[in-house]
Amino acid sequence: MKIWEAGETVDVNSRPMPARHRLRRSQLTAACGVLLLISGCTNSANEPSPETRTAGATPASPSPLSNPESRSPSPSPTPSAVRPPGKPRAREVASDLEAPWGLVPLKDGSFLISERDTRKIIRVRGGSTSEVRTIDEADPAGEGGLLGLAITENERTVFAYYTAANDNRIVSMSWNGRDLGAPKVILDDIPKGFVHNGGRMVVGPDGYLYVGTGESGSGRLSQDKDSLGGKILKLRTDGRPAPGNPFDNEVFSYGHRNVQGLAFDDDGRLWASEFGQQTWDELNLIREGANYGWPEVEGSGSARGMTNPKVVWRTREASPSGLAYWQGDLWMAGLRGERLWQIPLDGTDTDDPIAHFRGDYGRLRTVEVAIDGNSLLLSNSNTDGRGDPSGDDDRLFSITR
Repeated sequence: MKIWEAGETVDVNSRPMPARHRLRRSQLTAACGVLLLISGCTNSANEPSPETRTAGATPASPSPLSNPESRSPSPSPTPSAVRPPGKPRAREVASDLEAPWGLVPLKDGSFLISERDTRKIIRVRGGSTSEVRTIDEADPAGEGGLLGLAITENERTVFAYYTAANDNRIVSMSWNGRDLGAPKVILDDIPKGFVHNGGRMVVGPDGYLYVGTGESGSGRLSQDKDSLGGKILKLRTDGRPAPGNPFDNEVFSYGHRNVQGLAFDDDGRLWASEFGQQTWDELNLIREGANYGWPEVEGSGSARGMTNPKVVWRTREASPSGLAYWQGDLWMAGLRGERLWQIPLDGTDTDDPIAHFRGDYGRLRTVEVAIDGNSLLLSNSNTDGRGDPSGDDDRLFSITR
């Protein structure tokens, strides 16, 4: 029996897994109930509109963007459109992680990683790991637990997003380069569910905290501008709404199903990756106050007042998670798709996405740019109850070209 959720599968009858990797059957039953509640509320057969690019089988090596002045064939790209050459290569940095989720690179070359189910924040330094904090209030179950991490530019404050007993919440913690201080709740009452808890965070170039949330399996919350579920939030670092937010609360954009990746490009534009239901996963260019359609639209469509995604994928090829902007392109980790997608950019336009590491490392969860900008950091997620872990999974990789 396989349960489909958020573009992914859970195989109930698969071979036994170690206890720390196993989903309880009662949890899976609950997931089935959630699916029944949310099914039938989307145009899953909807075909993408002309303005939305559809990703599919793509070449293994990147091709340059076409001439931005013309969409007709051109003998060669313009110099500004040429991407750095070279196929991405992966080098293992750390292993034996347990369902890693959030990832923060530090200026000293080490990393902070949150483990969803152990509730631990660990530090990876020189190939060794050490625990720096356990979030005792985190209540792991299903897709919930200790999720995203973010850090301020001066590295004095670390933020964590986690699922608690009754809600999802965000805490801030002081960081002195060695220890994390006691967690302080700065925002709570984010809707909680067995699925669709969101959790990705990033501090933007403007210094505000941007947060992706899920609709917790209740699609109606996505269109409710007074709810924090199914949204991208924009916050001050103390958790208060950022000044000038479009609805005089924390909400920056709405109509999302389950935002899993956030990244700013060099021009300060915000991009987000998002789980579809059964047909289309999405890459969206986020604009203040915009409605991204869920649950009326899955993927792109013609619904009045709703913003279409820039790229859509069949869920078997993506189930997108983390997102990063590196060397002029977006890089998106795929869970069920088990590949790293490179999405070439030309301003607000995208070219055909390119798949890398197809099936090489299993489910891919988080991607971040290293502090020096010369590499990407990529984690896999095979010990989260939906993968087939090897002896040293989960792992953190450094990606270079």
